[in-house]
Amino acid sequence: MPESAPVIETERLILRPPQHSDFDDIFAMWSDIKVVRHVTGNAFTKEEAWARLLRSVGHWTLMGFGYWVVSEKHSGKFLGEVGFGQYKRGIDPAFDEAPEIGWMLTVSSQGQGYATEAVRAALQWADTRWPEAEVVCIISPENAASLALARKCAFAQSRTTSYKGKPTVVFQRKAHSAP
Repeated sequence: MPESAPVIETERLILRPPQHSDFDDIFAMWSDIKVVRHVTGNAFTKEEAWARLLRSVGHWTLMGFGYWVVSEKHSGKFLGEVGFGQYKRGIDPAFDEAPEIGWMLTVSSQGQGYATEAVRAALQWADTRWPEAEVVCIISPENAASLALARKCAFAQSRTTSYKGKPTVVFQRKAHSAP
C-alpha cells in the first residue's frame, strides 16, 4: 500500500492531503472562470469539482503521490492546490511515466509569492522521492504567470504541442535542479 500524503510546512504555508471538508473551497476555486481560464477554459460543475477531489485522494491512495491542499499557515485560509499527477494524457511524444506537477491558486491568493513557495516545497519533496526523475508540466502559452513560475522553478521549455485541441507548452525540470 502506498504511503499516506505527507504534510509539508514552509515559512507561510501548509501543504496537506485533501479532505472531504475541502470540497467547498475546491469547488469555489475550480468554478471561478478567472482561475481556470488558461487550464480548462470552463468553470467546473459541482460534479467535476467532486471528481477532482476524488482524483487527488485517489492519486495518494494508489500512486503514493498527488496534490496537496495549500493553506496559509497563520490563518488556515484555503489558497489552492499544488502537487503531482499521472494523467495518461496521450500527448506525443508521451511523458506519461514522468511526475507531472501542477498548481492552482484562488484569485485572492495570486500575486503574493504563495505559488512559488508551494511549488518549491513540492519540488523539494519530489527530489527526495524521485531523485533521478525529470518532472514535467504543461502550460497554456497564454498563461504568463504560470510560464514565469515554471521558469523560476528551473523548468525549461521542451516543446510546444496540442492538448485537447489547444496549444500547450511542455516544460521539463532536470533531476535535482534547485528551484
